[in-house]
Amino acid sequence: MANILLGVTGSVASIYTPELYRALVAEGHAVKVVATAASLHFFDAALIAPLVSGQRNPEAIVLDEDEWPAAGYARGDLVLHIELRRWADILLIAPLDAHTLAKLALGMCDNALSCVYRAWDRVRPVLLAPAMNTLMWEHPATARQLAQMAADVGSKLHTIGPISKRLACEDVGIGAMAERAEILAAVRSALG
Repeated sequence: MANILLGVTGSVASIYTPELYRALVAEGHAVKVVATAASLHFFDAALIAPLVSGQRNPEAIVLDEDEWPAAGYARGDLVLHIELRRWADILLIAPLDAHTLAKLALGMCDNALSCVYRAWDRVRPVLLAPAMNTLMWEHPATARQLAQMAADVGSKLHTIGPISKRLACEDVGIGAMAERAEILAAVRSALG
């Protein structure tokens, strides 16, 4: 099976991260999660992997503090976003919130996930599962940003479109992250 880097951003759909992680592992994949600070408002990182000495397991879930440790960088230290890129066969960002979509489309690199994306080897697949409010999804900027990412990544970029349902904000419409089964099918397809 594959090494999958699961990027998780600040959408309410991040509540499904532990379930998606377990489903990917159940399919036989090795999975590491790269979580943005905003995503941690919606799920407990300890649900991804057992704690190690009472602490989050940085081998299973990567945070910005792992990319930029308090001790600082010394020449010869590993560069985490490069090591993650080397390790992974596929980058799956699920959910992809509007904020991170905009940053990735512009090429910004201000957290571990955006650094991984910017350093990504474009011969490897990138799967995006957007999740945002309906009006955010329908905003013209969203289509422009997805088109920019497609131009940057090429045929290896796959978008798993959001679905319509009652959203966490109580609006009804397109914007909810695709169902887990559809995401898993997209991963299988991308892996050939």
